[in-house]
Amino acid sequence: MIATFFCITGLLVTHWIYSGHFPLSDLYESLIFLSWSFSVIHMVLYFKKHKNYLSTITAPTLLCGSLLSVALLVITLQKAIRVFSKKSNFLNESFSFVKIQYMNEISNVLLTTSFCSSQNYYRARLIQQLDQWSYHIISLRFIFLTIGILSGAVWANEAWGSYWNWDPKETWAFITWTLFAIYLHTHIIVTWF
Repeated sequence: MIATFFCITGLLVTHWIYSGHFPLSDLYESLIFLSWSFSVIHMVLYFKKHKNYLSTITAPTLLCGSLLSVALLVITLQKAIRVFSKKSNFLNESFSFVKIQYMNEISNVLLTTSFCSSQNYYRARLIQQLDQWSYHIISLRFIFLTIGILSGAVWANEAWGSYWNWDPKETWAFITWTLFAIYLHTHIIVTWF
C-alpha cells in the first residue's frame, strides 16, 4: 500500500505540473484524487493502530477508483481548452473540498454497509464504535462541505456575477448541508442527556 501511495502521489504531482492546475477538474482527475485519499486513510490507520480493520473497506475502494481512472484515461487524453469560468483558483479550492467530502461520504457508506452485513458476536460494541466513526466522518464532511459551498459561491460570483442561483446542484448542496447540521446538532443534544 505504501508503494501505491507513492505511485499515485507521483502521478498527481506530474499531472498537476503538466496540466497547470490542481487535478480535480474532471472525472479522471477526481478519481485519481479519490484513490490517493483512500491510500492516505489506509496508511494513517495502519500506522496508527497496526490493526487495520478498515483495510477491507479502503483497499477495494482504492483499487476500484484506480481501475476506473485508468479506464477513463483513454477518454481524457485529448486535452480540452479550459473556459474562463474553469480557470479560477476558487474553483480548484471548491472542488478539492467537495471531493474530500465525497471521499468521506464513500467511507461512511462503506462503514454503514459493513455494519449492516456483519454478524459479529460483539455487535453492541461494534455499533458504538461505528456510530462514533460515523459521527466523526460526518463532522469532517460538514466542515469540507461548508468550505466547498462557500468557495464555490465565491467562484460563482467571479464567473457569473451571482453567489447563489438555486440551481439543482446548489439546492442539493444546501439540503445536504442542512441535514448534516441537524444530525450533528441532534447527536450533541442526545449525548448531553
